[in-house]
Amino acid sequence: MPIIEDRDNTAAVGPAIILVEPQLGENIGMVARAMANFGLSELRLVNPRDGWPSEKARAAASRADHVIDAVTVFDDLASALADLNFVFATTARQRDGFKAVRGPVEAGRMLRARHAMGQRTGILFGRERFGLYNDEVGLADEIVTFPVDPDFSSLNIAQAALLMSYEWMKSGLEDETKTNFSGPNMKPASKEELHGLFAYLEGALEARGYFRPAPKKPKMVDNLRAVLTRPGFAEPELKVLRGIISSLDRFSPAMPRGDGSPGDDPRRLPAAAARARKAEGNRLADTGKDDDIPPLGGKGTDND
Repeated sequence: MPIIEDRDNTAAVGPAIILVEPQLGENIGMVARAMANFGLSELRLVNPRDGWPSEKARAAASRADHVIDAVTVFDDLASALADLNFVFATTARQRDGFKAVRGPVEAGRMLRARHAMGQRTGILFGRERFGLYNDEVGLADEIVTFPVDPDFSSLNIAQAALLMSYEWMKSGLEDETKTNFSGPNMKPASKEELHGLFAYLEGALEARGYFRPAPKKPKMVDNLRAVLTRPGFAEPELKVLRGIISSLDRFSPAMPRGDGSPGDDPRRLPAAAARARKAEGNRLADTGKDDDIPPLGGKGTDND
């Protein structure tokens, strides 16, 4: 019989999670948190070692208070399973007997199908140290086990509950690969835009002597276009790339961004050289060291 009065099971959504003789309140709380992550809310405890309620469990549940508040405690496993129609027992080791063994994906789908038919289902978890006894597994209908490394097969009880809770939620999705949010929906770039990027990049590389030796330029261009065609760029992505290439094309190590207009690069416009000489003259004038320097653009003092 339950130690704490059972709640209305008809309101439960999804399988009940049953923990047999859990030892630590922290583990119970982490199981509750895992359940809440994936839409489960009915947690049943069989003889928790440290009793119930547990403030350690509530703290570890990380605000999954609705699960903690609704916990039902039983003094024996048979009572905890009495109202259920179908139960999976979780185990990490081979068991004697005739029970079917399922993986977590198949088990999640089976639980979902039975739930849709109105059946009450449960998932049974054993003690932290050694799991379930054989006679406890015998009370379940089938076994579910996880594809873990056989040399290290023991799972923390909260980890095992998380895996099964995840499979339960995933089995109810119209698309099992669906997520709660997705990346931006970007319009694919047109071929005209992509070809424009090709032309701009090739022009910038040509100006810097990238295509060397000249006879290899056609092959180098083919390779460049193959690299840029493969990703299937969206319009915003091409704009980012074009901006990067534009910046590299306009600015140089000799005239980095922030040092003036791109037109000030003396390697690009002859007028920039004159402005640079004028700026140097002004600097010397400010320090009083320009007495012997003829005015820029004027006659020397010997010709006055």
